[in-house]
Amino acid sequence: MESWKRLFNASIWNTHCKSVGAASLCSTSPCLNTRRGRGLSSQSCEPDSVQKGKAKELLAERDFFFSVLNASATKRDAKSYLSRFNNGRNLSKGNYVGAGRHVSLVRIRAVNLLSDVTIRGLVQTFSQLTKLGIGCIIVTDQGDDGLTDSLKSSVDSREAAVAVAERLVRALQQEPTVSARRLDDAFGTTVLSGPDPASVPVRGEVEVQYPSLLRETLKSGTIPVIPPLSFSTDTQAAHMVNPDSILLALVRALSGWKSPTDALEQKDHSESQSSMPNAGLVLDRIIVLDPLGGIPSLRRPNRAHVFVNLEQEYQDIRSELLVQAEESSDSSTNDLQVPQQRFPNFDANQLIQEQTSPTIGGFSRFSLDRHVQNLDLLNQSLSILPPSASAILTTAEEAATLTSEADKSIDIEVRTRRPKNPLIFNLLTDKPLISSSLPLARLSTPTTHPITTPVGATLIKRGMPLTLIPDPRTHPWTPPTDPSTNTLTLENPRIDLPRLITLIEDSFSRPLDVNHYLSRIRNRTAGLIIAGAYEGGAILTWELPPHVADDGSPASQARLVPYLDKFAVLKRSQGAGGVADIVFSAMVRTCFPEGVCWRSRRGNPVNKWYFERSVGTWKVEGTGWSMFWTTEGLSRERWRDYEAVCRSVKPSWADGKEVLD
Repeated sequence: MESWKRLFNASIWNTHCKSVGAASLCSTSPCLNTRRGRGLSSQSCEPDSVQKGKAKELLAERDFFFSVLNASATKRDAKSYLSRFNNGRNLSKGNYVGAGRHVSLVRIRAVNLLSDVTIRGLVQTFSQLTKLGIGCIIVTDQGDDGLTDSLKSSVDSREAAVAVAERLVRALQQEPTVSARRLDDAFGTTVLSGPDPASVPVRGEVEVQYPSLLRETLKSGTIPVIPPLSFSTDTQAAHMVNPDSILLALVRALSGWKSPTDALEQKDHSESQSSMPNAGLVLDRIIVLDPLGGIPSLRRPNRAHVFVNLEQEYQDIRSELLVQAEESSDSSTNDLQVPQQRFPNFDANQLIQEQTSPTIGGFSRFSLDRHVQNLDLLNQSLSILPPSASAILTTAEEAATLTSEADKSIDIEVRTRRPKNPLIFNLLTDKPLISSSLPLARLSTPTTHPITTPVGATLIKRGMPLTLIPDPRTHPWTPPTDPSTNTLTLENPRIDLPRLITLIEDSFSRPLDVNHYLSRIRNRTAGLIIAGAYEGGAILTWELPPHVADDGSPASQARLVPYLDKFAVLKRSQGAGGVADIVFSAMVRTCFPEGVCWRSRRGNPVNKWYFERSVGTWKVEGTGWSMFWTTEGLSRERWRDYEAVCRSVKPSWADGKEVLD
């Protein structure tokens, strides 16, 4: 805990205390220096009781930050979080509007089916998010986003939607540090004429018609709770809308896109551009809480995709889900179209079990279609936002998990170890709860839960494109039958060699002997993996063990070792953005699914990361190298080949230093 105090006092806490005129509170002692006989502080005109009250409040807030950071983040994660959210202000006061204020959009599906215990847990989570510097805008529904036209205009449906939102507002208002209000009159519906040629959803029928209502609510530090209601811009008649439309309208407004109603407002001078709700706001997170949980991965039964890089995986995952839905033998139409007034005693657990009922193909047709809708919603939302924005998809029960030891009064589930809250963890680390590059055996931990249990959390980012040269889908990375005919070189026109060299030298902090390196891997290159604009990458080669005759025979070619020669990430991208996970996952799951080996100096701090992702490791005797491999069932002969390669590969550095790479 002391290390966290030093880190925190060195960065955010001094600024935090100075911002309220109480720099002396940064010490570990709560005592205040006062003038004798006057009862006033030497730094202000406030009475001692007020000063001591502020001291107690600040110390309580500091203890909260310490406990959350200590439970959820490493030092590197904590420094990154503090650099993103420390703008010289008091984070925990909840005043979101101002320069660089952070906000999240929260979409809670089927609020009426959540238990009171889960609602209280969510309130605690929203309170913690507020203290950690990110505000919340909540969009609710009662699971009826597929209502018919008659139900959309039904008074009962609108009253049910308002009742669901009010239930959450009442729960939020019971938390001393949280203020909330229902906001259901800021949205307007306009029938659009003609198709929208844009590749991203820059306009929609539902838009924020009165942004000042949203802006003033946020400015007061109040959490807006928004039911899926909108008013026709022609008749001003209220009607139900798809909650996803409300969410997309908010994304457009908060990201600065002009809606079709903006011109009307400016023409009437009823709203100025400075009063748009995005003024001074940074939309960091989109959170979708769905009974079905994260996007299921068909490779790991009953588990979700841990991380989705939309640039690379969106089309593949979507197609996979649609094919699975078509193959499903379940023709059931059960869904969440159950307004509370029609089924007042509907059981949430029964609903989840019906939706995720196993079929021959796995999940039901409904649940797979719903997952596709969630994936499309988040893809559309993130396509509008900056690349730094992210989305997280999980269940309300997981989001209600508490992280602070002070919050033991609400216990969602009796467990041996208190689980981490995916929302809090992601805010602090900008990472998923589990690394996506871990071996599948470690991701798919044994569970006693049946397949009807919703899958876990999925972190989704726009991410970055991933370039594989050659493309394993058309040219599998297999040992060449004749190494002399291997024409792939780093001088290939598809490869930006100067940027690749810059990437390697920046990552290793050493100059590369380019000529020596190109000569060493000539006719040996298996392929390259390039993440984004050369933010990360890997160079893989086929290496022949020195004790095997290089005679080009089939026997010698069968002994070629798949070797990770260079694994590099730009320093500014290390530990953030998931660049290393993206590259490593592509290597072990797409390029070399049968296994690969590599070496690392024994004192390399990255070795712990390598160890977690490898099947085995070995200290190469007589050297400073540690060897790692991902090959399952490695034979003794093959292991000797691996060890010989890791021992014999010659480094190609230009500095002449006897330092292992």
